[in-house]
Amino acid sequence: MNLGNTISQLRGKKGLKQSEMAELLHITSTYLSQIENNKKLPTMALLERISNQLSTPLPFIFMLSMDDKDIPPSKAAHFKLLQPALRQFMLELIDTP
Repeated sequence: MNLGNTISQLRGKKGLKQSEMAELLHITSTYLSQIENNKKLPTMALLERISNQLSTPLPFIFMLSMDDKDIPPSKAAHFKLLQPALRQFMLELIDTP
């Protein structure tokens, strides 16, 4: 799961600098950087605040963060087939006002 990269990408889509996002979340820029670089795992409470600031449902953040390592080998072919379309669909829903 690449949670940090997903948070970073969604933050960028919102036009927020890392320092601005950190301030909105009441955390340090260093801590947000560690999260976005997958060096720290945020608490569920912080993930909920991140979700709110990004106007993105938390399940979407989790789904957008999934990669091949999160899928059992027996389902990998299905994931590779469906993941691009699901990702695009979720991103379109997020961008819809």
